[in-house]
Amino acid sequence: MITLSAFADEIVPDLKTQMDVCQANGVRHIDVRGIDNVNVSKFTLPQAKEYRKVFDDRGFGMPCVGSPIGKIRIDEPFGPHLDLLKHCCELARIFGAPYVRIFSFYPPQGGDILACRDEVMRRLGAMAQAAAAAGIVLLHENEANIYGEKTAQVKDIFAAIGSSSLKGVFDPANFVFAGLRPLEDCWNAGLAELTHYFHIKDAVPGQDICCPAGTGQGQIPQILADAGRRGYAGVMTLEPHMARAGQFSGFTGPELFGQAVAALKAILDKLGMEYQ
Repeated sequence: MITLSAFADEIVPDLKTQMDVCQANGVRHIDVRGIDNVNVSKFTLPQAKEYRKVFDDRGFGMPCVGSPIGKIRIDEPFGPHLDLLKHCCELARIFGAPYVRIFSFYPPQGGDILACRDEVMRRLGAMAQAAAAAGIVLLHENEANIYGEKTAQVKDIFAAIGSSSLKGVFDPANFVFAGLRPLEDCWNAGLAELTHYFHIKDAVPGQDICCPAGTGQGQIPQILADAGRRGYAGVMTLEPHMARAGQFSGFTGPELFGQAVAALKAILDKLGMEYQ
């Protein structure tokens, strides 16, 4: 059974409307990235407890905290960032979320992140250890300009870290933006075995905003078909980016969000993959 979730801050800032729109579209899980224009990493623990009550009262689940951890330059101080990760893990425990989404660092100004591999691995290893201590699993997302932007580096991360507290997110659109064919160059090149979680958005090269699943070059129907054959039964989180795509968030709006949900459901229905 597939669990449908969403970065609902793409709909509107306020939580009630996020939930209203998600519920109207048959989505009952939210990966919290922002509420009231405040990033989840900046929530206090008392705020998180209040939001958790709203989730419980509305019957919503939260699979993952959509943190920005790892979206800093590799030469920026790591200690405070590691402390922020630990805070996000505390938030995840309050929310009942087993996962915290992370990234693998930007290069120094004018530098090459591939030349910083050892420091990337040192930091990711420390982050995985902190997550393990908190009973949380980190989800690494392939993202533009970070170390884990492309297939070889994603595989390198998981081979080097080798921790059950670090698993992979597969984002087809981000691979399109990296100039890759998500099916042939990524999924079939070793990432299928490393994928624990999906972010669902599609893209056309050269366009700044994204499009509904199956309408771009993300090869989402083919990838999900193979995931189904492999018995995948995890989370697919809608991150449509259909009106605006930014470095730390995107915007879609209620109407386009409905189109994004319908497109994913149509693919899953055609494949005979059950979802909730």
